Amino acid sequence: MSTFAVVTIVVVLIVAVSVIVWLASNQRSKRLRERFGPEYTRTLEETGSKTRAEAKLEKLQKTVEHYKITPLSSEARARFVARWHKIQSRFVDDPRGALTEADDLIQEIMSARGYPMADFEQRAADISVDHPLVVEQYRAGHEISLRHEQGRASTEDMRQAMIHYRTLFAELADEPELTRSANVRSARA
Repeated sequence: MSTFAVVTIVVVLIVAVSVIVWLASNQRSKRLRERFGPEYTRTLEETGSKTRAEAKLEKLQKTVEHYKITPLSSEARARFVARWHKIQSRFVDDPRGALTEADDLIQEIMSARGYPMADFEQRAADISVDHPLVVEQYRAGHEISLRHEQGRASTEDMRQAMIHYRTLFAELADEPELTRSANVRSARA
């Protein structure tokens, strides 16, 4: 075989391998963007690197796969939903207390579903694997809760936090009707 033929074969192989690697990388990125939604962009901005962001998200996904995340039983769901309604009804008379209780209830339902109760950032990251569209609601509600603890949240801020928490709660309780009925009421107002 001539030197030219060997070089041609090597070049073709390098190009083929490069194309395969590029296609695999694009598929990986697409799969992660679809899985994590806005969380993909947030992680990309946080890490400053597509490679680091994707590695972080894949590692997180593998970690959460080892958790024993389970749906709520009918009885547990009913208890959580009843408690949520009580907390919401208390908001008018005691917005500060209701917000604190809502934050606690979110942690309780996460624990009941099987999420480990680590620090907030880890809880939010864990939630992002299976609930990427509501994790920002959790972050926004929690940020307002922190301001509330410092005495820097207005009643309107606390109302917004309750709305954020309701969205996450509905997702975790598998009760989309909570969010849907609230959206209908908001549209009528």
